[in-house]
Amino acid sequence: MNIMDGIGRLKGMTQAEWRVAHNAAVLMSLGLVLLAAVAALILVQGIDRQIGDVLHTYDVRNQARELTITLTGAESAQRGYVLTRDDSYLEDYHQSSSSIGTRLLALTGLTTDDPLQAARIRAIAVETVDKSDEMERSVKLVQDDRTADARRLIAAGVGERLMGSLQVALQQFIDEENAKLFDRNEQIDQSRRWLVGAIITALASAVILAYALFARTQRQVSALVLSKDQLHSENEMLEAHVIERTQALDEARIHAEQERQRVEALLQDASHRIGNSLATVSSLLGLQLLRTKSEEVRVALESARSRVHAVASAHRRLRLGHDLETASADEFLEAVLEDIAKTAGDPTAVNITGEFDPIVVGARDATTIGILAAELVTNALKHGFPDGRAGAIAVSLKPDPNGVPVLRVVDDGVGPPDGQSLGEGGLGSVIIAQLANQFGGAPYYERRPEGGLSVSVPMPNIETVSTAS
Repeated sequence: MNIMDGIGRLKGMTQAEWRVAHNAAVLMSLGLVLLAAVAALILVQGIDRQIGDVLHTYDVRNQARELTITLTGAESAQRGYVLTRDDSYLEDYHQSSSSIGTRLLALTGLTTDDPLQAARIRAIAVETVDKSDEMERSVKLVQDDRTADARRLIAAGVGERLMGSLQVALQQFIDEENAKLFDRNEQIDQSRRWLVGAIITALASAVILAYALFARTQRQVSALVLSKDQLHSENEMLEAHVIERTQALDEARIHAEQERQRVEALLQDASHRIGNSLATVSSLLGLQLLRTKSEEVRVALESARSRVHAVASAHRRLRLGHDLETASADEFLEAVLEDIAKTAGDPTAVNITGEFDPIVVGARDATTIGILAAELVTNALKHGFPDGRAGAIAVSLKPDPNGVPVLRVVDDGVGPPDGQSLGEGGLGSVIIAQLANQFGGAPYYERRPEGGLSVSVPMPNIETVSTAS
């Protein structure tokens, strides 16, 4: 049955049948929009985890390259000392040798979650010990005035074979990490495609239902075109022989900084793209809101639009710290409140203020806190200040005496009616309870004697990194 056949059947309905169909369509529309929001939240959290894996892979790969550079520098200094007996080469040799163990320990710690790579690191460690012993023997022979023996030891080619085997093993290890990086980048692209697909599917279904119910000419919904930036990891070839150890170390530091900037750009790009996609969905819901004549549908669409806008704002406003894994709650929540104030209608009617301690939390938790704060403030605006009523909303995030961060939203609005159970019945209350549960807490609602409502959400399970002084 096509759309026009469905419209013809709608025209033949009785008033009771029309009312039943209308209510069913509204419920279906709300369900589809809510499903899109939940799917978007789940997929965004998945992307956050995938980005964390990408950062880990970059760190492992860089440590392996640093180990290769250190081994090459130690061998070059050892040979230079054996051939010239110049003490400057001996100093360089000791500096390089002393950092080999540190590099191996770092790689061992980074690969504990990967049995295959951990086994490779153990094999590399054994060969590294053999190579270190060979270099130490030749240096000791020179120090004992047995230079000819040391040179014969080098000429035998044992050290060269050990170094060649180590370079092959390390290159295989790096190639495996590069393959992981490529796969994880592909997974991020796939998750983004699923996210956009879920949103477009739910939106298209809602538009078709509205078109069939009200028999209105709908403009074709333009498909959201996302430009896809494919992340390419470049396999960098290390120089076969290090001429000067200082120059090699400088190049390694420059490369590490470039990789950090690349990852930072990736994180910012992913957050902005997700935020922009959700903002587009919010705008499309706003257009549908302007065209519908049903007050019930308008209320439903406005509620959905506000929630999608809150998720978009949380992603656009997220600013990570230097470690690319944390964010400061005070800066982030201030920005979220600014966005809410701009979209609240009359910005002079209700004064929204924030007071936040500079609590540093993980990026994933920061996004969820922003969505939770936006939901609480939106509920206060909607239910506490009807008909353009003026007032104030105060939002705070501070630790309680036990050190547990508590998000609190207090308004001086009309407050809930007498006899109404607090925190029950509405979709907003359900969302607030679910978000609070992620941090091991539950919302606490309290009527204020002077009027209005106070909502407190303790978050005992949140992983706070630190509180800036």
